[in-house]
Amino acid sequence: MSENKTAKSTLSKDDLIVIAGAGGFIAGALTRYFGEQGFTRIRAVDKKPLPEWYQRVPGVENLSLDLSYRDNCKRACEGAVEVYNLAADMGGMGFIERFRIECLRSILINTHMIEAAYRAGAERYFFSSSACAYNTELQKDPNVRALKESDAYPAMAERGYGWEKLMSEMFCQEYWAERGLKTAIARFHNVYGPHGTWDGGREKAPAALSRKVIEAKDSGQYEITIWGDGNQTRSFMYIDDCTQGIDMIMHCDDLIATPINLGSSELVSINELVSIIEEIARVRLERKHDLDAPRGVAGRNSDNTFIEQVLNWGPDTPLRDGMAKTYAWIEGQYADRKAGKPTPAGDH
Repeated sequence: MSENKTAKSTLSKDDLIVIAGAGGFIAGALTRYFGEQGFTRIRAVDKKPLPEWYQRVPGVENLSLDLSYRDNCKRACEGAVEVYNLAADMGGMGFIERFRIECLRSILINTHMIEAAYRAGAERYFFSSSACAYNTELQKDPNVRALKESDAYPAMAERGYGWEKLMSEMFCQEYWAERGLKTAIARFHNVYGPHGTWDGGREKAPAALSRKVIEAKDSGQYEITIWGDGNQTRSFMYIDDCTQGIDMIMHCDDLIATPINLGSSELVSINELVSIIEEIARVRLERKHDLDAPRGVAGRNSDNTFIEQVLNWGPDTPLRDGMAKTYAWIEGQYADRKAGKPTPAGDH
């Protein structure tokens, strides 16, 4: 097997890398990742005003643009050698089940961005897809079999968000087939870590549950409300595994226009996740289950056979280790908010 290629081994240090959605969690981390790799020309784009970006990386060109508009995408992609599209209106289950139209409208972002990247002469284009693109009929049992890439068809994606991802994947595949633009498509499985959304309605389970535990300790009310019965199962991928995976997938010619799982295969129930957080926080809470709350599919896990076969690599940060770092960061953010300091990733 040939050595895995990365941006570092493929690009010049002054090649322009464009990262869309960079005011948010994953794209913000990707911007920092490439900055630490020594790339000197990175253009970060997000529709949020700059003070609301989750993290800003020194030396990066930051643009506040709504990429659902074509002209803004054209501006974003000017001179780009590589374009990473992670911009989307999304959040955790509480958001994507309630705001399906907003999720669907993200198709405008990818449609305009991939055309702009193509017209700008970009060499490669990355699209962040999601496990929500998978057939929901296969996810009705908590003891779920891991989802492999072919399980997206016959299509029965998650309403709203999942269908947008599936359609946008198709755009990426056709731009390669018809126009020769090298596209990369990664299906993310529940990414978590520091600098992610932790409050306000868009946060995902690891951050939401960490915040609830911190709030319980702070208030002295030693109880926690869990959405659903807590038996629903998921795998969660630590952010550092995600950014490394994006880089390798983007630069692997065997994966052009080929959707691939990017997620951990360590399956846990939501109840087990709560236990991990309690252990980190050194607390035991009385559990209450809200059976009317959004809970998503019963079970979802990443089958990593394909990524391990092609890249000889897979996300491997143990959930306990990643959650310890995430919990500590959210605890710091919670303290900052109480002290009146700005906390963009957690502001309502």
